[in-house]
Amino acid sequence: MYKKILVPVDGSQQALIALDHAAHLQQDNDAELYLLCIFKHHSLFEASLSMVRPNEVQIPDDALREYATSVADHAKQKAMEAGAKQVRAFVKGGRPSRAIVRFAKDNGVDLIVMGARGTSSDVDGYFLGSVSQRVASLAPCPVLIV
Repeated sequence: MYKKILVPVDGSQQALIALDHAAHLQQDNDAELYLLCIFKHHSLFEASLSMVRPNEVQIPDDALREYATSVADHAKQKAMEAGAKQVRAFVKGGRPSRAIVRFAKDNGVDLIVMGARGTSSDVDGYFLGSVSQRVASLAPCPVLIV
């Protein structure tokens, strides 16, 4: 039924729970499992407003991309430990909900499996995370929110 399953990961416990569900779905459907970690773009100007001044200046996007890569790699390892066989990890920059929906469209994803809440704690999504709420309303395919 499903050939391509997308799991957005952000390092949160909810994302890992969703990943476990997706790994089982992947096995049941002999599907490809795509893991996607999104980092928000921050300009040098935004970084200059920080009260913390590191000794060595690092471009914020580079640091965020590096962290997102480690999150995606960790998720890939967890998926494989859960028995998933065809797993690919991706890292993209941008607004999370838009990037997830765009990735799903561009890659012909059949199902998105994601946690109800991620690492953000904004008030907009008190019962359901704002990113999962937006993805569920904009996605080109079914969304399973765990």
